[in-house]
Amino acid sequence: MNLISDELRAQLLANGRQSLVDEGFDPHPVVKLFTPDAGATWLLTEIDPDDEDHAFGLCDLGLGFPELGYVSLAELMSVRGRLGLLVERDLHFTASKGISAYAREARLAGRIVT
Repeated sequence: MNLISDELRAQLLANGRQSLVDEGFDPHPVVKLFTPDAGATWLLTEIDPDDEDHAFGLCDLGLGFPELGYVSLAELMSVRGRLGLLVERDLHFTASKGISAYAREARLAGRIVT
């Protein structure tokens, strides 16, 4: 399965370009990825237009310490959960707020809440 469709990739790249020129940019997450068998979740807002392997967003490895940062898309493709399952995209996820609000709630809850 293609984790990120061409349409979502285009939106992530557009957000990446916008974040370079707008310091206060607080985009809504474009895509939610997760491990169905390991409790990890990623809410991605943008892809670095200068290095399309690096995506930015809220990352939660299921250890109680979600944080904003960059993640390698190639590495995400190689991640396996406890039962060997691949990372999946939540096909039903629709963001309702900017990434800063998700990050604030995640810090309080110790996990990403969507």
